[in-house]
Amino acid sequence: MAKQKPVTEKKQKGPKAPLDVLLYPHLAEKSMGMVDMQNKIVFVVDPRTDKKQIKTAVESLFSVKVSSVSTEITPSGQKRAYIKLHQNYSAADIASRLGVM
Repeated sequence: MAKQKPVTEKKQKGPKAPLDVLLYPHLAEKSMGMVDMQNKIVFVVDPRTDKKQIKTAVESLFSVKVSSVSTEITPSGQKRAYIKLHQNYSAADIASRLGVM
């Protein structure tokens, strides 16, 4: 009979603290247009984080409800998160709190 491996807990990858997940807001012209037109805010995030960690970090730091999170990794190795907020919350409010707008 074959031996079974003992069951181990999965370790969460990447940083756990919300301030370690979100590095800084992305300040390109396209990103600023998304704040007004699509109610999205763009952050450069730690490359090891996943979408769930990004969502919980934004919700806990800014007291908002996140509708969806999309990510991309740039050719330079940066990971950007496009965070769409629920319609009851404004991305412009978050941007002004951060001093971006």
